[in-house]
Amino acid sequence: MAHLLIVDDDNAFRDTLAETLQGLGHETVAVASGNEAIETLSRERFDAVFLDHRMPGMDGLQTLAALQARMARLPPVIVLTAFSSAGNTIEAMRLGAFDHLAKPISREAVREVLERALQRQTAASPSASNTGDDDDGDLIGPSQAMREVHKRIGLAAANAMPVLVLGETGTGKEMVARALHRYSARAERPFVAVNCSAIPKELLESELFGHVRGAFTGATGERPGCFRAADGGVLLLDEIGDMALDVQAKILRALQEGEVTPLGSHKTVKVDVRVVAATHRDLAAAVREGRFREDLLYRLDVLSIRMPPLRERLADIIPLAEHFLSRAAMSDASHSPDAPKALSAEAAQRLLSHPWPGNVRELRNVMERCHALVRHRVIGGADLAIALGASPRGAAPDTLPADWLEGELPAAVERLERLLIANALAQTQGNRAETARRLGIHRQLLYRKLAQYGLE
Repeated sequence: MAHLLIVDDDNAFRDTLAETLQGLGHETVAVASGNEAIETLSRERFDAVFLDHRMPGMDGLQTLAALQARMARLPPVIVLTAFSSAGNTIEAMRLGAFDHLAKPISREAVREVLERALQRQTAASPSASNTGDDDDGDLIGPSQAMREVHKRIGLAAANAMPVLVLGETGTGKEMVARALHRYSARAERPFVAVNCSAIPKELLESELFGHVRGAFTGATGERPGCFRAADGGVLLLDEIGDMALDVQAKILRALQEGEVTPLGSHKTVKVDVRVVAATHRDLAAAVREGRFREDLLYRLDVLSIRMPPLRERLADIIPLAEHFLSRAAMSDASHSPDAPKALSAEAAQRLLSHPWPGNVRELRNVMERCHALVRHRVIGGADLAIALGASPRGAAPDTLPADWLEGELPAAVERLERLLIANALAQTQGNRAETARRLGIHRQLLYRKLAQYGLE
């Protein structure tokens, strides 16, 4: 039996969670504010804490930061929120939360996270906090897959080890690197990004390590290079899987020794750089084929973050599309920034049916195209078909059933929800666990929806 603390200003939720935990055989103490939590933890030992994010006065993250500052050994803290975002998930994990869960939370989810927390019996290491920005652009999305990414970013941001970001082209790997920089202790220092595949091999070494005057033909002056430009901050080596082997050897030395040697010089220069490497390639296969150094892979792959393709994130497609439409409206001086275009139900259905081979980048481009070309307020299915360039393979017909848009909003939402679930089931070949994961919902909710819509 564990001794657990619940911190939540919502009386009904606090009581329900207490009943759930007691039903699982545990003992609970419940308080309604961050100040009460600090006072209670100062005089009583707990095995784990369930901490609400949004509370009046001291919110959950402020409470967590205060506890980290006061306590030498903090029990695992599980942060709960009804308003999940990339920003608050990353920040909670960076501050040392054991996990970050979205309300409502099922009994099974409570049991599972508590089981993991009690096994660990220690929280992540603390670090300072001064950021609360929830505008994380391409990283937004309520799906479980993206919430796992947010958690990994938060955990990685709390230290300075190398990070390897994996994912298909267009999934937002650079956005992960920028978030790691923004939420880390290096946020006030430079962020430098280099696309290793876009720079010719003969110039890449100079670009990374710099050169002195006369190092080669055309070197009329000194160049510091990206490692020195990023000193104290973060250096993103994008598409590192395309880097030549001889340059890889020098990257390995820079990581191991913390120093670089400019071309044409015999003097080494000390640098303090956190390296984030990103690639769409299978580096393990590249090692087997002799195209990538195994020792460099081991050095880079200390922490890895996989960006899921958009086709595995159905629950994120509409929120992302609306975000890109809003951003396009705000950046267009000729358009009122408070009136972004809206998606019709037919347009939303087309977005969900499209396979998105170009991932988030393709979705962003399509939404920007719609903003520029569609003259009416609401984007229709035909507008989207034109913006996509062609009917997507496996998509629904150009026209929906005649009654699709008839009736009140709840009925239209139900039709769209039914279609989204049916599409996800088709893509996962009926695998319900995978369908729930892609939709970003709990399996119990999926089962209820399957019964409700006759999709069992």
